[in-house]
Amino acid sequence: MKVRASMIAGLALTLAGCTTTGPAKNAIEEKWNGREAGAFFAKFGPPVADTAAGGATLYTWRGGRSTRTLPAEYETARDGTRGRLLRPARTVYLRCEVQLTVSPDYVIRSVRTVVDRPGANGGPSYCEEFLTAN
Repeated sequence: MKVRASMIAGLALTLAGCTTTGPAKNAIEEKWNGREAGAFFAKFGPPVADTAAGGATLYTWRGGRSTRTLPAEYETARDGTRGRLLRPARTVYLRCEVQLTVSPDYVIRSVRTVVDRPGANGGPSYCEEFLTAN
C-alpha cells in the first residue's frame, strides 16, 4: 500500500511540473508564457481590468507610456548630399496594451497584443521591446 501511495505521489509531482502553454507566437509570449502572472504584475504594475473566460481569467494591462522623437527624413541627392525634406522631425506617443490569459493556478497561458507601435527599420515592436527587457 505504501508503494502504491508513493507511486501516485511521484506521478502527481511529475505532472505538476508540466505546463501546457503551447508554442510561443512572439517574443513576449516566449518570455512570459508559463510564468506566474504575479511576476508580470509586480514588474509592470496591476491590470486595469479582468474578465472570467471559462476556467481562465483574461487580464487587460496597459502601460509603458513614453514619448520618442523621430528625426527628420531627407531625400538623398545624386551627389550624396541631403536633398529636400520628406518628413519633418516629430514626437510619437508610445504605449502598450496586452491581454493576458491566466489559468486558475495563476500561470500565464497566452499574451495578446492589443495596442502597439511597429518597431523602427523592421525591429521589434514597442510592446515587444518594453515587455521583454530585462
